[in-house]
Amino acid sequence: MAGHSKWANIKRQKARVDAVKGKVFAKLSREIIVAAKQGGGDPDGNFQLRTAIDKAKSAGVPNDNIDRAIAKGTGKLGSDGDLESIRYEGYGPGGVAVLVEALTDNRNRTAADLRAAFSKNGGNLGETGCVGWMFDQRGVVVVTGAVDEDTLLEAALEGGADSYELTEVDEDMPGAEVFCLPGDLEGLSNHLKLERYQVKDIEIRWVPSNTVEVTDSDQAKSLLKMMDTLEDLDDVQSVTANFDMKEEILAAVL
Repeated sequence: MAGHSKWANIKRQKARVDAVKGKVFAKLSREIIVAAKQGGGDPDGNFQLRTAIDKAKSAGVPNDNIDRAIAKGTGKLGSDGDLESIRYEGYGPGGVAVLVEALTDNRNRTAADLRAAFSKNGGNLGETGCVGWMFDQRGVVVVTGAVDEDTLLEAALEGGADSYELTEVDEDMPGAEVFCLPGDLEGLSNHLKLERYQVKDIEIRWVPSNTVEVTDSDQAKSLLKMMDTLEDLDDVQSVTANFDMKEEILAAVL
């Protein structure tokens, strides 16, 4: 399993802890604010907003918080400042390429926080474009439950997908990630739902085109600590890296 998939599984486990702390609520609320600001407050006509709301509900964000975020995004309830989406790029220990997506109302603060998180864990924040060419933006639909590969492949291709990967969606819960072009994401998710697949998540994700094998346990520990530190920053929405790591190294580090 590629490093980004392993990290996605780690993040799902971590999200349950973060939910208790309320961190995930704030991040998902920001996603809703930006989606409503860009495409309007009606989820029926705004796929990005609808997806953000579904993600928030599955994480247990209260309806009042969701409604408040939509109102902020549409200007009906003040705002959280002028939030803008910015992509940062850098390197982790061992030359691992890292992409960070942030929503911020203060570029200077966010850049300073990111620079510290990178440098304190053996990495460095780079210039725009330094690693972005190693990643492709993909639409991803995550389905849960045991799947028959032939049936899934047929349904996925009919829905506009071009590949899939079987994975453990949750602890002891099998599933699959189905990939497509970002513009085909809505059609694919709708088709899989029509085919009665249990859709757990819908997202646009950066996927690495090549990977760096991390074999040193100390390096692996620093890398995962850096990823964790970046994820914990209030302005950061997502972190993607192109590392690969054998299960025994990952287990030893965790």
